Amino acid sequence: MLKDSICNAPHGKGFILDGYPRTLAQAEALEKIAKIDVIIRLVVPDWIIIERLSSRRICKNCGTVYNLQFLKPKKEGICDKCGGELYRRSDDNPEVIQMRLDLYDKETDPLIRYYKTKDVPVIEHTTEALDMPPHIVVEEIIDQLKKIKLA
Repeated sequence: MLKDSICNAPHGKGFILDGYPRTLAQAEALEKIAKIDVIIRLVVPDWIIIERLSSRRICKNCGTVYNLQFLKPKKEGICDKCGGELYRRSDDNPEVIQMRLDLYDKETDPLIRYYKTKDVPVIEHTTEALDMPPHIVVEEIIDQLKKIKLA
Protein backbone atom coordinates (compact mmCIF):
# COMPACT_ATOMS: atom_id res chain seq x y z
CA MET A 1 0.00 0.00 0.00
CA LEU A 2 2.82 2.42 0.88
CA LYS A 3 4.66 1.56 -2.34
CA ASP A 4 1.51 2.28 -4.39
CA SER A 5 0.98 5.62 -2.63
CA ILE A 6 4.58 6.70 -3.18
CA CYS A 7 4.54 5.59 -6.81
CA ASN A 8 1.28 7.47 -7.42
CA ALA A 9 2.46 10.71 -5.80
CA PRO A 10 2.45 13.63 -8.27
CA HIS A 11 5.77 13.71 -10.13
CA GLY A 12 8.19 16.22 -8.63
CA LYS A 13 5.99 16.95 -5.60
CA GLY A 14 7.54 14.55 -3.13
CA PHE A 15 5.85 13.15 -0.05
CA ILE A 16 6.00 13.24 3.73
CA LEU A 17 5.94 10.14 5.91
CA ASP A 18 4.75 10.80 9.46
CA GLY A 19 5.90 8.24 11.99
CA TYR A 20 7.26 5.83 9.40
CA PRO A 21 9.62 4.08 9.34
CA ARG A 22 9.74 3.15 13.02
CA THR A 23 12.20 0.25 12.83
CA LEU A 24 15.42 -0.52 10.99
CA ALA A 25 13.67 -3.27 9.03
CA GLN A 26 11.05 -0.76 7.84
CA ALA A 27 13.79 1.72 6.89
CA GLU A 28 15.60 -0.91 4.86
CA ALA A 29 12.36 -1.90 3.09
CA LEU A 30 11.54 1.76 2.39
CA GLU A 31 14.99 2.28 0.90
CA LYS A 32 14.11 -0.24 -1.81
CA ILE A 33 11.13 1.80 -3.01
CA ALA A 34 12.02 5.45 -2.33
CA LYS A 35 14.87 7.86 -1.77
CA ILE A 36 14.66 9.77 1.50
CA ASP A 37 15.87 13.36 1.10
CA VAL A 38 15.63 14.56 4.69
CA ILE A 39 14.54 13.52 8.17
CA ILE A 40 12.59 16.06 10.20
CA ARG A 41 12.83 15.25 13.88
CA LEU A 42 10.69 17.07 16.40
CA VAL A 43 12.40 16.98 19.79
CA VAL A 44 9.89 17.55 22.57
CA PRO A 45 10.37 16.76 26.26
CA ASP A 46 8.29 13.86 27.54
CA TRP A 47 6.44 16.07 30.02
CA ILE A 48 5.03 18.21 27.19
CA ILE A 49 3.91 15.19 25.17
CA ILE A 50 2.31 13.62 28.25
CA GLU A 51 0.51 16.86 29.10
CA ARG A 52 -0.81 17.33 25.57
CA LEU A 53 -1.90 13.73 24.98
CA SER A 54 -3.51 13.27 28.37
CA SER A 55 -5.57 16.41 27.65
CA ARG A 56 -6.78 15.08 24.28
CA ARG A 57 -10.45 14.29 23.74
CA ILE A 58 -12.02 12.79 20.62
CA CYS A 59 -15.60 12.82 19.34
CA LYS A 60 -17.15 9.34 19.27
CA ASN A 61 -19.21 10.26 16.20
CA CYS A 62 -17.07 12.30 13.82
CA GLY A 63 -13.54 11.87 15.23
CA THR A 64 -12.87 15.59 15.76
CA VAL A 65 -9.96 16.05 18.16
CA TYR A 66 -9.97 18.56 21.01
CA ASN A 67 -7.47 19.49 23.70
CA LEU A 68 -8.73 20.55 27.11
CA GLN A 69 -5.95 23.15 27.36
CA PHE A 70 -5.58 24.57 23.86
CA LEU A 71 -8.58 23.58 21.74
CA LYS A 72 -11.53 23.25 24.09
CA PRO A 73 -15.05 22.41 22.94
CA LYS A 74 -17.62 25.16 23.53
CA LYS A 75 -19.58 22.83 25.82
CA GLU A 76 -17.63 20.46 28.05
CA GLY A 77 -17.75 16.88 26.79
CA ILE A 78 -19.72 17.73 23.62
CA CYS A 79 -18.39 18.02 20.06
CA ASP A 80 -18.86 21.46 18.50
CA LYS A 81 -19.33 19.96 15.02
CA CYS A 82 -21.84 17.15 15.52
CA GLY A 83 -22.91 17.20 19.17
CA GLY A 84 -21.32 13.82 19.78
CA GLU A 85 -19.84 12.70 23.09
CA LEU A 86 -16.13 13.34 23.64
CA TYR A 87 -13.96 10.60 25.11
CA ARG A 88 -10.38 10.04 26.22
CA ARG A 89 -8.52 7.20 24.52
CA SER A 90 -7.53 4.42 26.91
CA ASP A 91 -3.88 4.87 25.94
CA ASP A 92 -3.94 8.60 26.66
CA ASN A 93 -3.16 8.25 30.34
CA PRO A 94 0.28 9.39 31.59
CA GLU A 95 1.62 5.92 32.44
CA VAL A 96 0.78 4.43 29.05
CA ILE A 97 2.04 7.54 27.23
CA GLN A 98 5.38 7.24 29.05
CA MET A 99 5.67 3.59 28.00
CA ARG A 100 4.93 4.57 24.38
CA LEU A 101 7.58 7.31 24.56
CA ASP A 102 10.18 4.93 25.99
CA LEU A 103 9.54 2.48 23.15
CA TYR A 104 9.64 5.31 20.60
CA ASP A 105 13.04 6.49 21.90
CA LYS A 106 14.41 2.95 21.86
CA GLU A 107 13.35 2.48 18.22
CA THR A 108 14.08 5.99 16.94
CA ASP A 109 17.70 6.41 18.03
CA PRO A 110 18.94 3.54 15.83
CA LEU A 111 16.93 4.97 12.90
CA ILE A 112 18.55 8.39 13.23
CA ARG A 113 22.00 6.76 13.31
CA TYR A 114 21.08 4.61 10.27
CA TYR A 115 20.04 7.61 8.20
CA LYS A 116 23.09 9.61 9.26
CA THR A 117 25.32 6.78 7.97
CA LYS A 118 23.45 7.13 4.67
CA ASP A 119 24.23 10.89 4.69
CA VAL A 120 20.54 11.82 4.88
CA PRO A 121 20.29 15.28 6.46
CA VAL A 122 18.48 15.37 9.80
CA ILE A 123 16.68 18.59 10.65
CA GLU A 124 15.81 18.85 14.32
CA HIS A 125 13.39 21.25 15.90
CA THR A 126 13.48 21.40 19.69
CA THR A 127 10.82 23.00 21.81
CA GLU A 128 10.59 23.46 25.56
CA ALA A 129 7.25 25.31 25.57
CA LEU A 130 3.93 23.58 26.17
CA ASP A 131 2.10 26.24 24.18
CA MET A 132 4.45 26.49 21.18
CA PRO A 133 2.30 27.61 18.21
CA PRO A 134 2.47 25.07 15.36
CA HIS A 135 2.95 27.76 12.70
CA ILE A 136 6.20 28.86 14.38
CA VAL A 137 7.53 25.30 14.25
CA VAL A 138 6.56 24.96 10.58
CA GLU A 139 8.23 28.27 9.67
CA GLU A 140 11.47 27.23 11.41
CA ILE A 141 11.48 23.85 9.67
CA ILE A 142 10.88 25.47 6.28
CA ASP A 143 13.78 27.87 6.95
CA GLN A 144 16.03 24.87 7.66
CA LEU A 145 14.79 23.09 4.52
CA LYS A 146 15.62 26.20 2.47
CA LYS A 147 19.17 26.16 3.83
CA ILE A 148 19.69 22.69 2.35
CA LYS A 149 17.78 23.64 -0.83
CA LEU A 150 14.79 21.37 -0.25
CA ALA A 151 12.19 24.14 -0.04
